[in-house]
Amino acid sequence: MPAVDGDRFGSRAADYAHHRAEFPADAVDRLVGHGVGRPGQRLLDIGCGTGTLARQFAARGCLVTGLDVDGRMLEAAGSLAAAEGAEVVWVEAPAERTGLPDGSFEAVAAAQCWHWFDGLAAAVEVRRLLVPGGLLAIGNFDWLPVPGSVSGESESLIQAHHPAWDLGGVREPLPEAIEQVEKAGFTVFETWVEDVDVPYATESWRRRIGGSAAIVNLEPAAAEAFDRELKALLDERFPGDEVEAPHRVSVLVARAPG
Repeated sequence: MPAVDGDRFGSRAADYAHHRAEFPADAVDRLVGHGVGRPGQRLLDIGCGTGTLARQFAARGCLVTGLDVDGRMLEAAGSLAAAEGAEVVWVEAPAERTGLPDGSFEAVAAAQCWHWFDGLAAAVEVRRLLVPGGLLAIGNFDWLPVPGSVSGESESLIQAHHPAWDLGGVREPLPEAIEQVEKAGFTVFETWVEDVDVPYATESWRRRIGGSAAIVNLEPAAAEAFDRELKALLDERFPGDEVEAPHRVSVLVARAPG
């Protein structure tokens, strides 16, 4: 997978904060039903970005720490949390080497980020951070490139402008993540996949795509050229103030030994 330019990626923190759909609340509720995110639980959200999980778990009464390698993402997350009245402790560190004490948490969650980690190293670190029998939840929330949909047409345009990008198509992230966490000693006891249509303001969809890894890795002039073509595509194929973008939610829940 092509590396992401961290400086460019972090520079789009505002777009992430305001133009990217949150991890679905229904999926968070389902996680709570499996023991991840219960009130009073000490929970770590790794690779938290703008806090899409951290803020939702805090609102449900968890004692939440959000961890990310990019301070700009954490700054955006903190602003959103303050506006929502959510209390979260923010830590700047990589998921594979958090620097946090052993056995600090009863649950660890990761949303829309595991594919950027060294998965086995992150799983080993999570096992260290969890109490015996603690829970790990890994979730993905990706657009689904259905032909003719705004997701599919946008992805086709991305591939035309960035042929080296290899995260397109219908991805199945769970098998690799399951293998990694099982190698670290976890037992996976729940998985699910669900397809949903996500409403976006048309301008927010444009900004969401512009803030994706596929585009932030382009040189600025190339990214601007892409944005012009995306705007023209949206104006022609999807006129109006709102679009519905097909997405797929994929989740696993695993238990640490003990």
